[in-house]
Amino acid sequence: MLSREKVRLEALRGIKKELLEAKTAKGAADELSDETATAILQKMVKQRKDSAAIYTTQNRPDLADPEIEQMKVIQEFLPAQLTEAALEEAVRGIIAETGATSMKDMGKVMGLATKRLAGNAEGRAISEMVKRLLS
Repeated sequence: MLSREKVRLEALRGIKKELLEAKTAKGAADELSDETATAILQKMVKQRKDSAAIYTTQNRPDLADPEIEQMKVIQEFLPAQLTEAALEEAVRGIIAETGATSMKDMGKVMGLATKRLAGNAEGRAISEMVKRLLS
């Protein structure tokens, strides 16, 4: 607030709002688990990314730029994302573990991969890697 970083302040307020809503939601525990908080932050990043893409296609950089900046601020609080090589190695291990051989087994691989790699890789990136390795 003191440094007058408007975009950063908005992003932090958004994070606080989402975490408080999740904490006070009906049936929620007193404390949020790290997995839940990570999932909330990932959802917020995805929302910002989607909004920025829409604004960019509509030729509205004045609206897209703040979304991208907020997305960068939110990503600071997420665990480091896996590199493509590390993601490929992890997915290969999961494929070997499940014994998957074709695209028919994609559901088994995706179920296990999304659980294990949650927070460290986007679901879309995991899906694309699984498709590439199984085809």
